[in-house]
Amino acid sequence: MSMPGPMEIFVILIVALLLFGAKRLPEIGRALGDGIREFKRAIKDPGEGPGDSKKS
Repeated sequence: MSMPGPMEIFVILIVALLLFGAKRLPEIGRALGDGIREFKRAIKDPGEGPGDSKKS
């Protein structure tokens, strides 16, 4: 299975824009980034529980 080309990525972005709207996409991206960041932090420091991270 090969990687999607530029045209396929463009179609996926257009479909996401139609489904979620221009206002929701940045919120979804931010939430996804926070989740990935929290996952990486949990892997790096397994002694810390969920929600125990110190945010400034």
